[in-house]
Amino acid sequence: MDRQLKSALGFDARTQQGAFVLAGLTAALLLTVSMPSGAIASPDPSTPPPPTAITLTGVVRDFKERTVQNGHPDFEITPTHGYAHYCGALSADLGSDGKPVFIGQGFKVKSGYEWRNSAGKNICWRLYDPARGDLIGKKDGTYIDNGGITNAASFATWFHDEPGKNLSCPLSLVLNRSADGSYVFDSTIDPQCVANGGFFPIEGQLFGNPGGSPNRNFHFTYELHTEFTYDSAGAQMFLFRGDDDVWVYVNGRMVIDLGGVHSAVEQRVELNRLGLTNGEVYTLDFFFAERHRTQSNFRIQTNLLLHTASVPSVTSAFD
Repeated sequence: MDRQLKSALGFDARTQQGAFVLAGLTAALLLTVSMPSGAIASPDPSTPPPPTAITLTGVVRDFKERTVQNGHPDFEITPTHGYAHYCGALSADLGSDGKPVFIGQGFKVKSGYEWRNSAGKNICWRLYDPARGDLIGKKDGTYIDNGGITNAASFATWFHDEPGKNLSCPLSLVLNRSADGSYVFDSTIDPQCVANGGFFPIEGQLFGNPGGSPNRNFHFTYELHTEFTYDSAGAQMFLFRGDDDVWVYVNGRMVIDLGGVHSAVEQRVELNRLGLTNGEVYTLDFFFAERHRTQSNFRIQTNLLLHTASVPSVTSAFD
């Protein structure tokens, strides 16, 4: 090797240090050439990004309050044991027509003693599982109270068209994707709801506003029939917070029971409780009622990719 080159590389007869330096420089050069900066694996182009919003279409039915001609006995009623959260008035299973079934064995939930999961979040009493660390709730006494539902005949009109008792029309909700990947409709931030002072989707429509203060259309029900694909690894959940009554069913079985005339109450369901099969398509059916002044709150949050399965016929289609 040329003496000057050896000197430049720090090489002498007593050590091979210069050779090691040269080898290291060569390897670094080869590594730089073979693995260029910024070479990151690209995402699978065949996987579409999640939608930024989900639109669900259901049916809203308008009612007149009980004190006026042709008024419905269950709207603007005070339950026998007061305004509160009531459970148990409906069957655990949907009826053959895909609607809730009144059984009349309701009970009042003791204030501050909701059924909860191990994290302290409210769950349906029917899903209580001590093996999961759930906290048991309490009934308020031993009496039966259906939370202001008069009887099976009165309840039958909540989610069925009946001339003279209700009027109905389609209603779509847009659930927007949040930073955590869940989809949310929230009446406290939805611009139209904020302008109206709450969830009043049929202002001035169907039977119209009843007067009073505030003059809002308070007396209505809403139903959605949707589907989703179960992902056992997806930590899938559905949450509702609001007033008044809400019942949710997955695969025809009740998973949320928020009956009664009350201020905003929340329940959630984690779908890994339900014994579903990974990759299978299941139904989620949602039933809501607003029955009393002076508030109307409505919040859905879910990471399910729901889509509308069916929309029942409506009376407005025949006007």
